[in-house]
Amino acid sequence: MGAFTIGSAGVIGPKWGTTVISRSEQLAIFPVILVAASSLLVLVSQNWRRSILALAVQYLGVFWLITLSWPVELAIVKLVVGWVTGAVLGASQLPELSKEGGSRSSQIFRSLAAIFVFILSFTTYPLLATWINARPEILQGGLILIGMGLLQLGMTTHSLRVILGLLTVLSGFEIIYASVENSVLVTGMLAVVTLGLALVGSYLLNVTSMDEPAEETE
Repeated sequence: MGAFTIGSAGVIGPKWGTTVISRSEQLAIFPVILVAASSLLVLVSQNWRRSILALAVQYLGVFWLITLSWPVELAIVKLVVGWVTGAVLGASQLPELSKEGGSRSSQIFRSLAAIFVFILSFTTYPLLATWINARPEILQGGLILIGMGLLQLGMTTHSLRVILGLLTVLSGFEIIYASVENSVLVTGMLAVVTLGLALVGSYLLNVTSMDEPAEETE
């Protein structure tokens, strides 16, 4: 199908089709940069609004990378579910994350740790490519998100940041898994898991915000 719609001489000239493919391959690095930058902002930012906005941008990069493996009409499910997840978390009346203690030294340390994750992802993806036949950009983006999500989980116990870390790890897994399997059922199951994490996170955040005033009155 891809050869017919792009390379068929009767519909689109073969030279023009080759040019389109070449440009698509050149632009494939941009979603990798997008997920790297957005995941870094999620890790470093101490403001919940910026973190959720970065999560929305991150899902845009996830959608872009998944379109390299899946049709757009199937990959857009990831984008819609991701944005709905951000909306659910944002509607939870979250307290400011500055209470967690966002010192400049902490942000510098997290940034350095993120740079290490980026270097590790770009140097180890050829090893994963021996097991999974996928484009380098797909493996790089997936490994970056998995690494950044695990880094997030290892650096905090805050409810929102734990949920953001889990969502980031799941997004990285989805990018790599999309290059292996194209299943509507699995897509639906992963969408349910993503929304479930958002609902659990919203519940935990509401419970935490209700407990804090009660502790202050005591």
